[in-house]
Amino acid sequence: MLNTPYLLFLGDAPDALSAKVAQGVKDWRPENCVGQFRQEGCQADMGLPDMTIQEAVDAGAKTLIVGVANRGGHISDSWNSVFEEALAAGMDIASGLHNLLTDNAKLVELAEQHNQSLFDVRIPQVEFPIATGKKRSGKRCLAVGTDCSVGKMYTAMAMEKTMLERGMNATFRATGQTGILITGGGIPLDAVIADFMAGAVEWLTPDNDADHWDLIEGQGSLFHASYSGVTMALVHGGAPDALVLCHEPTREHMRGLPDYQLPSLELLRDTALTLARFVNPDCQVVGISVNTAALNEDEAVALLKEIEDRMQLPCVDPFRHGADRLVDALS
Repeated sequence: MLNTPYLLFLGDAPDALSAKVAQGVKDWRPENCVGQFRQEGCQADMGLPDMTIQEAVDAGAKTLIVGVANRGGHISDSWNSVFEEALAAGMDIASGLHNLLTDNAKLVELAEQHNQSLFDVRIPQVEFPIATGKKRSGKRCLAVGTDCSVGKMYTAMAMEKTMLERGMNATFRATGQTGILITGGGIPLDAVIADFMAGAVEWLTPDNDADHWDLIEGQGSLFHASYSGVTMALVHGGAPDALVLCHEPTREHMRGLPDYQLPSLELLRDTALTLARFVNPDCQVVGISVNTAALNEDEAVALLKEIEDRMQLPCVDPFRHGADRLVDALS
């Protein structure tokens, strides 16, 4: 478990979406966040106090969270001096990027010298099996998206929150760096060897009580030329009983792929359901989650109604308006 509270490192993130890790930690664990560290040119802002390393330590910060999720998961050279300063000042560092903190010899030396810890959450901690596709007890819900970074994690976490408030038997299952940093557990699915990804999801969502729901954090998109593989592993390894479609309505193209347009919700519904029913013939699409953060309230309400009328499925922004209707659709 990470030592709290946190200083969120935003680095030189070029836009808000590039700091989605920090945003997720701030939105779901605000009580653990004392401030943010931004470098020159940073275009992301969590609305937290801007702090130097020493100011954060004086405020009680114990861990520097690398809150940037750039394309490819690389640690920029310009960040290393900040990381070195944080270790020397008595802070741990936690990162979910593909470049590992522990591959940097100087950071390892400084961590040992100052008795601090480096946490690379994208290192799988288990030797996962190959998937079998065997039916498991309990129930599972998977969020699938028209694109990457459209709100799949937020949807699953919002549904778990609502279900626990109702006294239901439910568990959020983290499959990516942000979910792991928020909850302290899960699997870094995109760092698992491809042949074992679906098996890792089976391992993460084992047999359970008949009334128990696993809310599986979605990753990537079946339609994304870069990241569809991890989504496929979730669909077949998760063998979901329920699918929630996730969408961001202002996206002009697939994230990082300016030549590719987003698929329609209808195409996502038909494609995801067809693939899911190979492993679970009873799977159903139960609702739609729309990330309306870029819309005002009137625009959001109008859009949600239009999609719901068109798709004939409950359509909500679960972070903005609550996940009750998505949870209701599970029963």
